[in-house]
Amino acid sequence: MTDPTRPGATAPSGAEQEYARPSGARGSFDLPPERRPAPPRPPLPPAPGQQTAFGRPERVRGSFAGDRPGGLPRPAAPPPPPEAVLRAFAPGRPGERGLGDPPGGRAPRRRTASAPWWKPDAAADPWRDPYAPASLGAPAEYPDEDEQPGPLVTDARGRTRLRVRQLSIPLSILTVLVMLFSGAVGGSAGWLLTRTADEEPLLSPDAQLSQTSEGITREPGSVSDIAGRVSPAVVSVEVRVGEAGATGSGVVIDAENGYIVTNNHVISGAADVEGAEIRAVFNDGSGSAARIVGRDPASDIAVIKVEKPQLLAATLGTSDSVVVGDPVVAIGSPLGLAGTVTSGIVSALDRPVRLSGEGSDTNAVISAVQTDAPINPGNSGGALVDATGAVIGINTAIASLGGNGTTGGSIGLGFAIPIDTVRDISEQLITTGEAVHASLGVSTRSVTDGTRDGALVLNVDPGGPGEQAGIDEQDVIIRVGDTRIGSSEELAVAVDAQDPGEQIEVELVRGGASRTVTATLGTA
Repeated sequence: MTDPTRPGATAPSGAEQEYARPSGARGSFDLPPERRPAPPRPPLPPAPGQQTAFGRPERVRGSFAGDRPGGLPRPAAPPPPPEAVLRAFAPGRPGERGLGDPPGGRAPRRRTASAPWWKPDAAADPWRDPYAPASLGAPAEYPDEDEQPGPLVTDARGRTRLRVRQLSIPLSILTVLVMLFSGAVGGSAGWLLTRTADEEPLLSPDAQLSQTSEGITREPGSVSDIAGRVSPAVVSVEVRVGEAGATGSGVVIDAENGYIVTNNHVISGAADVEGAEIRAVFNDGSGSAARIVGRDPASDIAVIKVEKPQLLAATLGTSDSVVVGDPVVAIGSPLGLAGTVTSGIVSALDRPVRLSGEGSDTNAVISAVQTDAPINPGNSGGALVDATGAVIGINTAIASLGGNGTTGGSIGLGFAIPIDTVRDISEQLITTGEAVHASLGVSTRSVTDGTRDGALVLNVDPGGPGEQAGIDEQDVIIRVGDTRIGSSEELAVAVDAQDPGEQIEVELVRGGASRTVTATLGTA
């Protein structure tokens, strides 16, 4: 089809006239009405607020005002070189201006980066020509190593190696036979040597083991020194009643008269029992029959007497000089093991401990010396000794996880009767055969209201010191003299520390109010 608008074109025929481009039209097809561009709209006038904020001031034409600041000042041209510099470095050729070249001439410009197109073969390199055809080259070839004849070959590093596969069969068999023969010869030689060698005898008549000279220094006050001085004064007490028996410990307190102090619960089973035997076994292994001099269930102290000359008595100290942390040594016969020595420290003082039961009539509350020296059943009645070797207490009870004070094993909580109490009770028993204790005439138990502890009065003996002082049941005793009371055990210890007939002030709580009464202690 011809275009009638082009110069020299012939007029279209009848069939072509139907599809011919209209006169004056350009392009292949006319756009449909929906795709024709809309006529441009005149710009909307700006809003008054925009005109005020961004509009051009009146009587101003152009984008910027004429009085705006100009650009940055251009740098001034450098001054010309001085005359001396011009004469020194003037160009060598006439007609040239400025400074001349160096004597060796200017160095050519160096390339600052390498470019593959600078190489002469860059145009023929297929990796740089994106229109180069792809093709496969020949496979890689590796030169074969020179085959070396024989089983011994030399590698590239010059090392000689044995090529086993090229060994001849006779040579291989010979090598194996040599190895078997060498092993047989070595084994036979070892067997023969072990059979013919002389055995060392089991016994050596002249045997003598090495020993060192004595170099141990036992300073005075050491555990070994204390044990050596005190152990002869500590005895084992054996009690037998019919087929039953028990063991404990004791301490010699009067060597001349043969008096030995021990615990009441150790010998109470033989008291007033016909045929019962009490025997004291001493440090040297000798023994002697013993008789009960007196016993005190209220303090768990008893004194027995033996008829044996040349006894060694222990040195009795004082409880008032003992402080917490002092080293101590416990000596006795735990579990029947006579002469056992253990050591520790004083863990606490004035610890109220109740003692009762264990098939004994002991019913006591002691103000004990607490120690962590291991004490076990059988230590009862033994000595608790300080660093000077003086007895400061009689071992009496232990706290255990399964016992009640006299049975079980040691867990580091042992209790001893202070030696001052032991001395006082022992003197009474040796003198009169019995001991006297002060009494308030009340029965109590420990109570607390969460802020204050005390001893609740359960019973008051009719006509006793408590009733006469005006103490009633359900009163809570919180102080005796200058001693605060926090439990029934502390009340028993505070009263027992007094003598019968003494007057004491008792502070108690009744109906929420505190009051103080005066009581005259009686005899227990």
